[in-house]
Amino acid sequence: MVLSMDTIDTMNAVDTIKASVGLFQRYESKQEVYHYFGLLAIYALAQTGVEANNPQVIEKAKAMLNEYPKGHLQHHFHFENYYAGGLGKAWLLMMGLYEEQRDLVVEYAERTLRAPVNEQGILCMPTCKEKIWVDVIFAVVPYMMFAGAACNEQRYITFACEQFIRMYEAFLDKECGLMHQCRGFLEDKNQLSADHWSRGNGWCYIGLTEIIRYLPKDSPYYARIRQIYTAFSHAILGYQTETGMWRQDMTSPYSWKESSGTGLFAYGMGMGIRSGLLEKAEFMPAFEKAISGLKKWCINEDYSTNLSCPSCLCPGHGSEKGTKLSYINMMPSYDERHSYGPLMLAMVEAYRNGVHV
Repeated sequence: MVLSMDTIDTMNAVDTIKASVGLFQRYESKQEVYHYFGLLAIYALAQTGVEANNPQVIEKAKAMLNEYPKGHLQHHFHFENYYAGGLGKAWLLMMGLYEEQRDLVVEYAERTLRAPVNEQGILCMPTCKEKIWVDVIFAVVPYMMFAGAACNEQRYITFACEQFIRMYEAFLDKECGLMHQCRGFLEDKNQLSADHWSRGNGWCYIGLTEIIRYLPKDSPYYARIRQIYTAFSHAILGYQTETGMWRQDMTSPYSWKESSGTGLFAYGMGMGIRSGLLEKAEFMPAFEKAISGLKKWCINEDYSTNLSCPSCLCPGHGSEKGTKLSYINMMPSYDERHSYGPLMLAMVEAYRNGVHV
């Protein structure tokens, strides 16, 4: 199924919803939509279709998710839930729109419960228990939250909350309130990378956002998760630049502005503003500035994208590996494959908050 411009024009939705669909169109026309960055974009497309009440867009997302876990799409994944179709499949089930996939969502949630963990009980690289990284929060936590809510299965929700809290505490820089990306990738296996990488903090924020968005208030984890969400949101807010965007290394004043992290931050803040978890007077100006910055600097008229960091896991060599400089030296890319999902999510949240571009 191909999304046409007619699909966009007949949505009767404001420009931010059109932008989300346009971004997906661009992605699909230029690259194969696959791997975790593609699954994030499909998840964003599913949210777009539901928010716009557009059956064709929802069916497009489902058609793409139906390809998982067929053999020809068996790319190498570190985490079982990606094979099932990731966040989008579990979210659509939770929304009551994908009942035919219930058994498969449950199967891969059960597999996730049995995934390898390190001595602290943190999900790790399957081939090396010393290696943990913040990207895993996005990879696994929302899927388990959605599956738990969809199936009324507390084990999945508990797993999501405990994994998030353990990883948050493992990567937290208490001085600035932001995340380092990883541990176990340097010669000293107990050493953290020195970064405050934009998209890495965004991976943490989207996982946190999806937990607090759907976690029942009577959950024993709710107070702790809410406290973390509030503190982390304020920490992120403190590093927004005058352009509305956040830097590739957030605490480095000479680092370049990066789009995918900015999109994920906007998404998380937008949800918090709508739900009353964040003070509107404090966060709405920052949210509006972020959306404006993304439109001005990162989304072109043809929905091509700018200023996204390419694949990045403890970059660099020798003495520079995992340093701030190594993250800053990851040059921004045009039409970069990680950019589409975060930008689409930001546009959907802009629509929900009544912010136009």
